[in-house]
Formats: sequence, structure tokens, C-alpha cells
Amino acid sequence: MNAETELWLFAVSVGASALGGMLGMASGIFIVPILTIFGHIDIRSAIGASIVSVIACSCSSAAPFLKARLTNVRLAIVLETATTAGALSGVLLAGAIPTSYLFFIFGGILLLSAHQMLAKRHQPAVASTQPLTYRSTWRLESSYPDRALGGDIAYRVERLPIGMILMYCAGLVSALLGIGSGVLKVPAMDTALRLPIKVSSATSNFMICVTAAASAGMYLVRGNIVAPIAGPVALGSVVGAVLGARFLMSISNDRIRILFVAVLGALAVQMFLAAFGTGLYGGRA
Repeated sequence: MNAETELWLFAVSVGASALGGMLGMASGIFIVPILTIFGHIDIRSAIGASIVSVIACSCSSAAPFLKARLTNVRLAIVLETATTAGALSGVLLAGAIPTSYLFFIFGGILLLSAHQMLAKRHQPAVASTQPLTYRSTWRLESSYPDRALGGDIAYRVERLPIGMILMYCAGLVSALLGIGSGVLKVPAMDTALRLPIKVSSATSNFMICVTAAASAGMYLVRGNIVAPIAGPVALGSVVGAVLGARFLMSISNDRIRILFVAVLGALAVQMFLAAFGTGLYGGRA
């Protein structure tokens, strides 16, 4: 692989990671289709590189959330047992699922992500201020500081068994498609476990690294992580994550949602076309 290609991979990863940072998502959901559509890279190698980039981004961004006391570490450890099991199952299934099916599944996930962002316009998250009760038998209840409300907000974790099932599914999808499972974890924590959205996002970010690491080991053994591809992608993703966080402060929520839906919609169409053996940009990767 020449220097020009490596520079292109770095630049693409910076842009994809910055876009993912602005939209509150891991960069993998953008990196994989971009590498397969425009770079003509095999989807399994693209997924392997994406998983490495997710690990790098998660490790670099987890510390600020921990410092701000937004991450529920105890809950993350409990949920990660289910997510890791799902990730290992996804890796095993990935070798048996045809490439065309992976493209089709990916298109569905992209559309689901776009729908979730549109739904947030009408369903704003509200922090739970209900008193803690005896139902919190796992001692997962906690609190987080909220500057807008001027104090610590207490919350409890509800319907943990349902949450564990959803975490398993999130891990499986993450391993199959090489995306950060936050796109599924955050809605699951928000709707099933009834967590405040800030806690859901921070805890999901803390868990992403472990989930991706479990998948990365299996992809490495299979030879799907190609160093000349994964290296520039991981480095560019870290740089892009920092830039995305800065851009987020200067862009309105409405513009972010519009950008999100437009980008994911275009990528979803291309992935569906690729699943049927055609494409807008040179056919199947």
C-alpha cells in the first residue's frame, strides 16, 4: 500500500470520525461504507479496521465522562457481560454470512439509526428524578451532576433482564458490522432501563471499547485486520473525534439531525444496491 492510499485512509477517517462525533455516534457506522464504496476495500477488512478505530476513539474519550461522574461503572460491568457474549456470537456468525447479506443488514442498521435520530426531535430525553426504591436490588442506582438543574440528579435502573437481552443484540450487531454499538445501546438504556440520556451516552461509550476489543481479537486471528489499513484509520479516527467534539459546540441540534439523516440515507441506499450486486459508485466493493 502506497503513501497516497494511506493518506487517503487517514483523511477519510478524520472526516468520518468528526462527523460521528458531531452526531454522538462511533465512527464505524460511517467508515465501513466509505471504505467499501469509495475505497473498494473488502467489507470484512473494512469492518476489522473500523473495530480498531472504535477502540482508539473510545479509550481517548472515556476519561472526561468518568471525571464528570456521568458513567455508571457498576452498570457498565453488568451489561458488558451480555454485550461481550453478543460480540463473540457476531464474530462467529460473520464468517458464515454471505457478503451480500452483510451489505443488506448494514443498510437496515443505517436506516434504523436515521429513524432514531428523527424520533429524538419529538421525544426529548428527560432526566429521571424519581426517588430510589427497593426495586434496585442490584445496587445499580446512582446520581450524576446536572449543571442546568443545579445539583445531583438521582436515578435508578429498571427492567434489567430486558436491558441484558438488548445489550446482547447490540454486541452481536456491533461485531457483525464493525460499528460502535452505541447506536443501539443508548436507546436501549434510555427506553428499557429508564436512564437519563447523559448517563446512557457516557456508560455506552465506556462499554464500547470492551465490546470492540472482544471482536477485534477474533478478527485478528482470522486475518481480517490489515495493519496498513487499520493503522491510518485508527489514527485518523482519534484526530477526528477531537475535531468533532469542537464542531459540536458551534452547530445547532436541528442542523445536526438534518446532516445525520442525509448522510445515513445516502449510505443506506448505496449499501442496499451493493447487496443486490450493483452500486452508485463503481458497483460492489
